[in-house]
Amino acid sequence: MTVRRTRGEEGSAVVELAWLGVLLLVPMLWIVLSVFEVQKGAFGTSAAARAAGRAYALAPDDAEGRRRAEAAARQALADQGLGGAPLTVTVTCESAGTSCHSGGAVITVHVSSRVDLPLMPDVLGGDAPSFALDATHTVPVGQYQEVE
Repeated sequence: MTVRRTRGEEGSAVVELAWLGVLLLVPMLWIVLSVFEVQKGAFGTSAAARAAGRAYALAPDDAEGRRRAEAAARQALADQGLGGAPLTVTVTCESAGTSCHSGGAVITVHVSSRVDLPLMPDVLGGDAPSFALDATHTVPVGQYQEVE
């Protein structure tokens, strides 16, 4: 009499759970890391707009204000760990006078940047996917100013 042993399914649930865990965990990890990176970029862009608006408003003239606004925005992004991110700073103002620094002027700073999503290999399509970010901040210039 020959005894035939049939192979049972013992232990297969553990293997299936491990594969399912890996297949679900990797995309979830990528999503969480991407959300954190975009949130970091959003904080950085918002801080850059605020810093650029303040730097522009406190500058002695418009040319120096644009230079200071750009430098302040770059520093704010670097503080959030986005020093290498592309940056565009646009300054507009509404003023009754000839200068954006005259009393009653309203300075509006628009900052645009982008963050690259993490862990995406270049073989999937060339450039890494990115998320565009922008922020706007408005600074009113006081009507009464110090006269030198």
